[in-house]
Amino acid sequence: MLDYLKQLFIEGEEIMLGQRQGIVVWLYSLKQAKMLRRFGNVHYVSKRLKYVVLYCDLVETEELIEKINSYSFVKKVEPSYKPFLKTEFENSKPDKAKEYDYKMGI
Repeated sequence: MLDYLKQLFIEGEEIMLGQRQGIVVWLYSLKQAKMLRRFGNVHYVSKRLKYVVLYCDLVETEELIEKINSYSFVKKVEPSYKPFLKTEFENSKPDKAKEYDYKMGI
C-alpha cells in the first residue's frame, strides 16, 4: 500500500531533494535508540512508551523500514502517512452560527 501511495504522490509532483517521511520505531529497550541515528534524523525518543520518531528521505523509506525491522531489539516499524494526506480541505467555510459564536467569544 505504501508503494501505491508513494507512486500517487510522485506522479503529482516531481521528487525534490529534501522530501522527508517519518518512521516510528517501537523498541523493546531504549539502549539501542542512539544506534538508529545512522538511518536518519532522530526527532523524538519516548522513554515511557519506548518508541523513536525518525525522519529519512522519501525515496529510501521502504529499504530503511525493512532494514530496521530486521533488528532483534525492534518490536514494530510504522511509516508516517503525512506526506500523502491532503492539507487543502473542501468546503472549509464555517457555518454562519459558528462564525457568530466565534465573534462573541463563546
